[in-house]
Amino acid sequence: MIKLIFTLMIFTAGLCQAQYTPIKFNYETSFDNEIIAIIEELGLDKDFNVGEDGIEQISFAVIDMNGETPILSGYNYNNFIYPASVYKMYVAAEVLHQISLGEYSLQTPYIIHAPNDVDKSKEISRDPRPLLKDGDTVTIEYLLDLMISRSDNSAANCLIDVATRPRINQMIQSFGWSGSEVTRKFLKRKFEDPGYDTIRSTETSALHAAEFLYRIHSGTLINYWVSSQMKSYLSRQLDKSKLATGLPGNVMMYHKTGWWSFWTHDVAIVDDGKVKYIITCFLPIEEDKAIPIMKLLSNKIHNLIKLRNY
Repeated sequence: MIKLIFTLMIFTAGLCQAQYTPIKFNYETSFDNEIIAIIEELGLDKDFNVGEDGIEQISFAVIDMNGETPILSGYNYNNFIYPASVYKMYVAAEVLHQISLGEYSLQTPYIIHAPNDVDKSKEISRDPRPLLKDGDTVTIEYLLDLMISRSDNSAANCLIDVATRPRINQMIQSFGWSGSEVTRKFLKRKFEDPGYDTIRSTETSALHAAEFLYRIHSGTLINYWVSSQMKSYLSRQLDKSKLATGLPGNVMMYHKTGWWSFWTHDVAIVDDGKVKYIITCFLPIEEDKAIPIMKLLSNKIHNLIKLRNY
């Protein structure tokens, strides 16, 4: 009985989160115009056909963090879009939040159960870690690293169960990111839990992703420990095929990529020791076509931020 009461107290504490103070951004017309010019130059200022999902537009944001107050700019950054694997970072944040509450630890063992073990091939083929399968026992820490660094879908499904969608979404809403709730696992609807088999797909916006990363950078994503852990996990991202290709080799990049079908995304904190900024890029474009565009976009944004601050 005492154990049950203690468990309920912890659960209630997790749900009764404070509403966080909104981030105060500055805005500059000249910065906006420079961003728009880059978007137009690369042909990203238009509608894109995404098959059965119809017409979609990009969602793109940049936060220049080199002054006393961050400066926000972008293009359609309030546009909600399917984020593919990028929303795994929201799952990780709530798992780490619950660990910080003492509900379990990074070393807590977890047994993999079907149908969560969906991956049949590795997103990053050179990664030596085996695919997760039904009956495997691993730690929460292992799942977190696999979900972020290799973008493992099986690990994500397990951690969505660990954190639970109601609590992930309570965290999302506490920061004012309504609309970015995690609704789906990474599996077919027929295998979804009751109530989630007919729910809308998960969406997010470039603005919400940018604010999420800004809170990591500033140590205000729930608390300093969660923020620091998130930055550590994002630094291990193995997919360097997207925005990373347009950056010089001396840059530190803390990021999460995602792609599926018509969707190709990358969101990042970029820091070269002199300039630092956040870039969140959601493109409704197939990966093979989006990658060369991302390289040019990343390079142009990096040079623009340097020019603005040197």
